[in-house]
Amino acid sequence: MTTSVDALDPVRAELLRAARASADAVLDRARADAEEILRAARRTADEVLARARADGAADGAAGAARVRVRAVQDAWAVELAARAEAYAGLGAAVRAGVRRALAQGAVPRERLAEAARALLGTRARVTDAAGGGVTAEVPGRRVDLSADAFADRAVERLGARAETLWGPS
Repeated sequence: MTTSVDALDPVRAELLRAARASADAVLDRARADAEEILRAARRTADEVLARARADGAADGAAGAARVRVRAVQDAWAVELAARAEAYAGLGAAVRAGVRRALAQGAVPRERLAEAARALLGTRARVTDAAGGGVTAEVPGRRVDLSADAFADRAVERLGARAETLWGPS
C-alpha cells in the first residue's frame, strides 16, 4: 500500500539525497573496481581461449568447441561474480551511508516516529531500529523506517541503472 504522506516527503527527500550522494561515490568506486575485475576476467578468458584454440588444433574441431564453450562459461561466471560483488558492495555502502546520516541527525528520530504514526495512526507502537531509524506496528500493519530499509529501497530503485556498475563507462 503506497500512500503519499506529506510528513514523509522531507524525510524521504533527505534520505534519498544522502543515499544518492553515497551511492554516487560508491558507484564511482564500484565502477573502477568492476572495470579492473572485468579486465582481469577478460584477460583470463583470453588466456583460456588462447589455450583452448591451441588444444583444439591438436585435438580436433569437436574437442576445441567443448573447450571454447567452457572458457566462455568460465569467463561469464567470473563476470557474474564481479557483478554480484559490485552490487553487494553498493548495497553495503549505501546502508552504511544512510546509517551514518541518521546517526548524525540528518533526520531526527522523532520525525521518523511522527511519520510512522502518520501512516499507522497514533496508537502505533514505535521502536528504534538497529542501525538507526524506527519501525512501527499496529495489529495487522507494520511500517519500516529503518536506515537499512531506506537504503535497500534506494538501491532497489536503481533497477536497471545498476547495470552501469559493470557496463562500459
